[in-house]
Amino acid sequence: MRQVILSVPDEFYAPFMKLVKALPFSIKAKPVAPPKPKQYTPAQQEWIDDFREALHEVELHQQGKIKLQDARDFLNEL
Repeated sequence: MRQVILSVPDEFYAPFMKLVKALPFSIKAKPVAPPKPKQYTPAQQEWIDDFREALHEVELHQQGKIKLQDARDFLNEL
């Protein structure tokens, strides 16, 4: 026997379950609650926010909207 896990949008859940229950073999179908969002510490949240900001800057650079400092100049500042 194999196990299949599906994610079904809420608006299609009822018709999907009706279809599944109409199949000619035994099916154990039970709804699963979506996972709770993870709670981050303030330090973790700050790191995540900084990382998102850095990714946004990279996207802007790739679009040619901003110019980023190259690695050589950055290392020379250290």
